Amino acid sequence: MKRGTKTFLTCLVLVVGLFAAACPKRTSIADIEANPSKFYDKDVAVAGTVQNSFGGSIPILNQSGGIYKVSDGTGSIWVLTKRSVPSKGAQLGVKGKIQNGVNFNGKNYGLVLIEDNRKFKDSK
Repeated sequence: MKRGTKTFLTCLVLVVGLFAAACPKRTSIADIEANPSKFYDKDVAVAGTVQNSFGGSIPILNQSGGIYKVSDGTGSIWVLTKRSVPSKGAQLGVKGKIQNGVNFNGKNYGLVLIEDNRKFKDSK
């Protein structure tokens, strides 16, 4: 193999490794509920089904959005979003940071995932 090709492939492997290391692995909601301090203010990813959702104004984010509850079979967690809320029954994956004591429309939701990104499951 040529030296340039080896260098390119080595760099490619390193870049892919860095991107993979930056992505949080999927965590069960039961693990988060069992030890919330371990996950507090850290990036986590969960996947499950939307159980309930409410739209409205989010004071801590100073904008509109909403909150929705995701269940993965091991537990459930509220997810605060700046975007529109998904409908009940939607299957999705969510990435964000765990926070505690979050208020939305006058109600305290306790342990909450602040959404950074969301991806819906393909319906194939």
